[in-house]
Amino acid sequence: MPWNRRHLLTVEDLSIAEIDQIHATAAVFKKQLQHSVKKLPALRGKTIVNFFLEPSTRTRMAFEMAAKRLSADVVSLDAASSSTQKGETLRDTAQNIQALNADLIVIRHSASGSPLYLSRILNIPVINAGDGSHEHPTQGLLDTFTMKEHLGSLAGRKVVILGDILFSRVARSNIHALTKMGAAVTLVGPSTLVPDWFTDFGVTVAHDLKTALADAEVVMLLRIQHERQAASHFPSLGEYTGMFGLNKTRASWLNPKAIIMHPGPINRGVEIDSDLADGSRSVILEQVSNGIAIRMAALYLCSGGQPELVEAG
Repeated sequence: MPWNRRHLLTVEDLSIAEIDQIHATAAVFKKQLQHSVKKLPALRGKTIVNFFLEPSTRTRMAFEMAAKRLSADVVSLDAASSSTQKGETLRDTAQNIQALNADLIVIRHSASGSPLYLSRILNIPVINAGDGSHEHPTQGLLDTFTMKEHLGSLAGRKVVILGDILFSRVARSNIHALTKMGAAVTLVGPSTLVPDWFTDFGVTVAHDLKTALADAEVVMLLRIQHERQAASHFPSLGEYTGMFGLNKTRASWLNPKAIIMHPGPINRGVEIDSDLADGSRSVILEQVSNGIAIRMAALYLCSGGQPELVEAG
């Protein structure tokens, strides 16, 4: 099946076949990099612009490293160094980037829908690196890729996402990916952060942690998104940790072979204790590493590459 999608804006819009194609392409790239291949020529001569108007460590670095591994030239632009600080509109900035002969834009923005907006006014591919509380598609793709490496097929697997679901774009992308892949997803946290209307997404909503974690094969922790909240949604961090923080006792309620995940940044001692974040069941650093392969796949496919050509190469 050929790859026909020019932009990567949401996981919600992807078919299961397209998710499988991205995962398969990422797996080939990962295998090649593990065999000491530092650079591949796939995007030689292309210029990728990382346009990040929100702070980022893992996502920005992973996109930069992914582009360089594919031999592309990379230009990174953030809010402090862009003319948006002088009042220039997102539209004008993006059109100027295109006029400077960029071949693809990776954008992170606080406003939901910004990548979709750019995809409608630009003639080059756009990849969403996180837009408001809407979606973070490459994070959802790398998370499910990591789960598949440990569990194989995700059909019927019990996955718990714990924490601030309401304001999390990571949660939304994971929910869309996991439900398409047949996983049984449970969202758990305070009712103010995990409202019942999330059941419309085809998931289970729970507020009792012990019941939710029982026999879970994956638990993904999410930090509290203070920057997106206009007011506090719980009395204190201490109370949140006391009720929903993952510690050694609560981890014992999981399936014995369960893996522990977190998209980062981690607030140690709040959503997860350090001994669990650094323990043998944690795959948090694997998520970071897999982020390079997934972003290589996204850049390659949206630039016109085809999965079968990677496998042949």
